[in-house]
Amino acid sequence: MTQLAELDVGLVVSGHGRHYVVETPDGERLICHPRGKKSDCVVGDRVHWLPTGDGEGVIERLEPRRNLLYRQDEWKTKSFAANIDQLLVLVAANPVFSESQLARALVAADSAGIDACILLNKADLPQFDAARERLRPYAAMGIEVIETALKSQPAAAAARLAGLLDGKATLVVGPSGAGKSTLIN
Repeated sequence: MTQLAELDVGLVVSGHGRHYVVETPDGERLICHPRGKKSDCVVGDRVHWLPTGDGEGVIERLEPRRNLLYRQDEWKTKSFAANIDQLLVLVAANPVFSESQLARALVAADSAGIDACILLNKADLPQFDAARERLRPYAAMGIEVIETALKSQPAAAAARLAGLLDGKATLVVGPSGAGKSTLIN
């Protein structure tokens, strides 16, 4: 086994099958593969890796995780994110969001000890007041609900979210059409 002092440290920023993109402390990104047949890596893992040449590497070991999020169905459980500081559940006035999905995300975050807040997008739409009313019980429970219009008021949204997102590992989840791509872009 290679001495730990010789290993580089990186952050898993994406994963597809057994291929992981690992970001080095200086911002370089490279493809890494885990040793062995089974891989336990997920986005957010800190890993120790060795270069193998041509901008690739091999993952030797994971650092201990602060938390882990997973999803499960009747047949299996799948881990998908680790070491998250906060969960941002993005919903919109339109399309109408599922309160069941929202509640499951909030329960998962609470169970993993992760702070969560709700971002209600599309404040410029006529359906916004109805969506705000549906979120009133969550706000009453102490969950922060932030209201924005990411597409029509990008500067105001960016200013509002800067303090919330700055320096934190944030997992953004939400239904299709809520504005996740707009937020990330």
